[in-house]
Amino acid sequence: MNSTEDSLTTASARADEEAGAETGGEAGAETGGEAGAETGGEASAETGREAIVRAARRAFTLRPYAEVTMRGIAADAGVSPSLIVKRFGSKEALFNTVADFRAAADELFAAAPPALGRHLVLTMVALRDRLRGDPLLRVVFSLGIEDERTLLRARFREQVTDRLAAALTGPDTQLRAELIAGQLLGLGATLSLHRPDGAGSHAGAERLADLYAPGLQRLIDGP
Repeated sequence: MNSTEDSLTTASARADEEAGAETGGEAGAETGGEAGAETGGEASAETGREAIVRAARRAFTLRPYAEVTMRGIAADAGVSPSLIVKRFGSKEALFNTVADFRAAADELFAAAPPALGRHLVLTMVALRDRLRGDPLLRVVFSLGIEDERTLLRARFREQVTDRLAAALTGPDTQLRAELIAGQLLGLGATLSLHRPDGAGSHAGAERLADLYAPGLQRLIDGP
């Protein structure tokens, strides 16, 4: 991994950690370990699942698949390894959850083409806040990796880029879709790199959309 990817990875992980600190951290939500998660009601169960997924995203993007352990993910998430097995079954199943972009794509593309540019920006910001992390940026960290993380790139192309290309009209739909996807990744990287005191942290979602959406919309509309 080169220095640019190292910087992006560190920034994204730091952004996730800062967001967790702002909300009290995942470990607090899982007080008492597995027993606490099971007795804390539906909200605690969902919080525990989100903590595990965030920790798994960091693990699988920072290290080769073979080096990632359920115990390490559990420690990062503040839960017991047995809780991860109970929720996901296996490391492979957990990886497949991390490598799935469909839920984010459903929300990102839930607008008609004439309004899609602004919708993409507003939804990206909303997803980052709700998920306490970027919904797409992890694919960047799979570049140049030849282990199982290549699945991230294949899934991203199928579930995000190809899906978007199919919704566009006019010439060069695949190229335009790839450029749009790249701009969304760029937005996420910028917001992560300059967190927590960057200008993007102080600008509202509507202002970000005012500035960023027109370029996206030009690619959506085509020539």
